Amino acid sequence: MKLIPIVCAATLLAAALPASAALRVVATTGEYGSLATEIGGNRVSVTTIAKPTEDPHFVDARPSQIVALNRADVLIEGGAELEIGWLPPLLDGARNPKILAGAPGRIVASEGIQLLDIPLAADRSKGDTHVAGNPHFMLDPLNSKTVAQHVARVLGQLDPGGGPTYNANLARFSAELDGKMKEWTALLAPFRGRQIVTYHPTWRYFGRRFGLRADTFLEPKPGIPPSPPHLAKVIQKMQDEKIRVLLVEPYQPRKTAVAVASRNDAMVVEVCQFPGGLPGTSTYLQLIDVVVQRVAQALAKT
Repeated sequence: MKLIPIVCAATLLAAALPASAALRVVATTGEYGSLATEIGGNRVSVTTIAKPTEDPHFVDARPSQIVALNRADVLIEGGAELEIGWLPPLLDGARNPKILAGAPGRIVASEGIQLLDIPLAADRSKGDTHVAGNPHFMLDPLNSKTVAQHVARVLGQLDPGGGPTYNANLARFSAELDGKMKEWTALLAPFRGRQIVTYHPTWRYFGRRFGLRADTFLEPKPGIPPSPPHLAKVIQKMQDEKIRVLLVEPYQPRKTAVAVASRNDAMVVEVCQFPGGLPGTSTYLQLIDVVVQRVAQALAKT
């Protein structure tokens, strides 16, 4: 990322923007932005860095991102090395001590989360391996309750007058989540033990929560593009084990998924891990709702 001209442009933009009484929250990805809005209400102004349809492992720097980080009171990052390739340079350009590691305004969402796929040793030959564990933990909806608690706590510390509002919003969100979890669990219960194929190990937490096996991937290793020999193995496994559902996200090559699915009479299901990436998913709970319904419908048809 070429940050020198971007930093200059960001400085000029920051000087031109008016101040706001609301807490300024920056979220690295959309699910955290959605939770900040749910918990903060009109006491926060939320900016999300990554677009909902782009690969969260690779985000291009833009002047507006550095401006937002420069002015932020709070930064919410996923942690678990998801943003390791692009967030540090943006923070260097922003030069905002309020959101540096360990600062009161820094929220690391993965704190307190039991992560999957923690490698026994760091080995980059195995692909884009996250030493801390699989960073896509928000696709287990119950983990969002832990993250929402982080958000409410930090917002309340920075804005004590808003504490009752944040706590009330947290209670409302938690109650709504509990209700939806009953619906989602019932909807996917008939398919417990069924296998699905995904492009990247994004959906491991989703599978564990709802009793689906999500351990077959089009990527031979995380972050490594599929090779013809590997795809041939996946096709054979799908045929042998009658796997008929393949999930693909907006930034992943759909043609590859379609080609594999066509060899197995399987369904390609378009999903997304971020609010706004699918129609009717402006909030986190709406996103999970749409994904659960799409996966359940596909499993029922196959």
